[in-house]
Amino acid sequence: FLLIQELLRVMRTIDDRIVHELNTTIPTASFVGKVDPGQTCKELYESLMDAHTNRERIIKNCISQTSAVVKTLKEEREKAQEDAALLKQLRKEQTKLKLMQSELNVEEVVNDRSWKVLS
Repeated sequence: FLLIQELLRVMRTIDDRIVHELNTTIPTASFVGKVDPGQTCKELYESLMDAHTNRERIIKNCISQTSAVVKTLKEEREKAQEDAALLKQLRKEQTKLKLMQSELNVEEVVNDRSWKVLS
């Protein structure tokens, strides 16, 4: 899970720097003729969309995989009620699943913040 968090942190750089990106994207009066602000804004918008889509896909994929592991462990747990190691592994996976689900909520907040700045 820590690797996923680190990957998401790196992938969220564009969102963290959105104000800077906008300031460097929109040309000042002296550069208006040299840079197409419409094209530059379009590229920034597309980069932001790609980043959001990729991060959401990664998070949902992790949630799906972890959910499958939790389901399997629950089924095994029903068969072996007294297996403490199995219970420990199930709790660990359930915690990881909750963390990933909360990461999806964080992603929504980050995305909303970026779109508000951009619009």
